[in-house]
Amino acid sequence: MLDTQQLAVLVGVARTGSYTAAARSLGYTQPAVSYRMRSLERAVGLPLVVRAGRGIRLTAAGTRLAEYAETLLAELRDIENELSVGAVRSGATVRVAADVGACVSLLPQAVARLRHLWPDVEVVIDRADAAEAYDALYSGDADLALVGPEPGAERWPGPAEDLVLLPLLTGRQHVLLPAGHALAGRHILDLADLAGEDWVLDRGRVAFLTVCRQAGFEPRIAATTDDPATAEGLVAHGVGVALAHGTGLSPPAGPRVVARPLLGWPSRGVHAVLRRRSMRLPAVAALLDEVRTAAEQCPPDV
Repeated sequence: MLDTQQLAVLVGVARTGSYTAAARSLGYTQPAVSYRMRSLERAVGLPLVVRAGRGIRLTAAGTRLAEYAETLLAELRDIENELSVGAVRSGATVRVAADVGACVSLLPQAVARLRHLWPDVEVVIDRADAAEAYDALYSGDADLALVGPEPGAERWPGPAEDLVLLPLLTGRQHVLLPAGHALAGRHILDLADLAGEDWVLDRGRVAFLTVCRQAGFEPRIAATTDDPATAEGLVAHGVGVALAHGTGLSPPAGPRVVARPLLGWPSRGVHAVLRRRSMRLPAVAALLDEVRTAAEQCPPDV
């Protein structure tokens, strides 16, 4: 008979590609992962993994079972969450995977309003890009995702059959400049105006570099950080200029930094994405309502 611990280990191995990495992500020892995988193979009567060089890969049976296991474990988490709501508003947890824009522009207001209505609900927020958020939804590690694709990046994959995608808001691409910068007095900037600048960029900059090359220059990168607060601090101290989506700005920017929209850059959308079954969970539905209210109250094209 299969048990959930064995299935969770199989899903961990499928995601990470090794027993050692799966053990690390699950909080087990490597021998414990090996033991559970051997037990699972005996239970199903089929090999689930084979050696591949220095690593391992799943067999066809292992891949199929991992897909079933991921769905089953997600459904079990939903049932546990729904039962934990039992007393309607007592002790529930809502897990959110959100990008920078949603973390800054939507969630503070939404969570504050939710706390007034449901003071016993805990909201757990993890920063994530679109791909990470989808993984979290499929695995059951998130109940709600608030994300959007980058301009020029791969097209949004669209909701899977059991997912709901709800548009929330759009915002322009902005550039952050030191308050005393020569271009700070302009209301809007063209990317070509910034060809001679040093830049503070995050690691997900492929689309931006492509647009710069199309504009005829290669940006000089002075610093790399994925933390918006650190990027703003670097700009304030004159290290370089930085990108910030309108939906990721905390208006106004710090007193030593100004934000100016970039001319001709596509608007960027933020979407709420969740599994259909999660919409039945009262705490998740309540937070989604507050997020949508926060989006409606955001100034247009910030």
